[in-house]
Amino acid sequence: MILTVTPNPSLDRTYEVPSLGRGAVLRATGDRVDPGGKGVNVSRAVAAAGVLTTAVLPLGGASGTLIAELLGAQGVDVTAVTVAGQTRSNISLVEPDGTLTKINAPGPELTAEESRLLLESVRTATGDPAWIAACGSLPRGLAPEWYADLVARAREAGAKVALDTSGPALTAALRAGPDLIKPNAAELAQAVGRPLATLGEVARAAQELRSRGAGAVLASLGADGQLLVSAEGTFHGTAPVAAVRSDVGAGDAALAGFLIAGGTGPGALASALAHGAAAVQLPGSAVPVPADLRPEAVRVTENPPPDLRLSAPAAP
Repeated sequence: MILTVTPNPSLDRTYEVPSLGRGAVLRATGDRVDPGGKGVNVSRAVAAAGVLTTAVLPLGGASGTLIAELLGAQGVDVTAVTVAGQTRSNISLVEPDGTLTKINAPGPELTAEESRLLLESVRTATGDPAWIAACGSLPRGLAPEWYADLVARAREAGAKVALDTSGPALTAALRAGPDLIKPNAAELAQAVGRPLATLGEVARAAQELRSRGAGAVLASLGADGQLLVSAEGTFHGTAPVAAVRSDVGAGDAALAGFLIAGGTGPGALASALAHGAAAVQLPGSAVPVPADLRPEAVRVTENPPPDLRLSAPAAP
């Protein structure tokens, strides 16, 4: 069982538009509504693979009620902390070539008591999870150290923690020793304070974060695939994509694939790549099911060429 924690969930509305023109009236060619937030998306992808999952999250207002209903319909068990504020709604506009314009609302401000209840809910959620995946931005009211507190409590209870966040929240949590972190290239560059232009530079940055407390680093590199740096070694993988339809939630699907496959080693990396590649070819933040995956097309190599340049270098 995989438990996810999403401190700032959302109701995601996605519209497919022929083109995006400022000041114009846009007529959507397709639309969908999904429960959103990084951890929520991980749980949805885990459930789609037929694996048990529980989503712990704060919910408030009509949008919060709808999120719980949608998750339940997708086979996700929900442990909700009721909050006074209204759960946010996000809007994504997707053009035919896959270009995404996203508007993320700030979300409600959590009180000190709501923050405490959220941490307690992680401890008391049913089941014995193989992994706890703590994901996404922190809402207003939660200090950057909130994830560090969560990681420390989980580690004391003997649970493995995967963390997908950025900025001060990531920096603070490293000291608590998460078993896995999953930054993208830009977040990794920000964490080490320098630009990253090659696989070698990404690998060295990942090793630096390991020296600061992370057990392993799974770096998402967009079109350049993913890089896993762990005690087992350095592995790079790619998966072909015929056409990108939407990359909303693709990194979350990749993390789900990684954890479903055990959360360690090149086999888990291959699963992450297959899930991420399938996700970007689906509309909105739809998550892949096993029939969408093409594991035979995934390529994973150990100790990739360090001078291999990224197609999109990352700046801090």
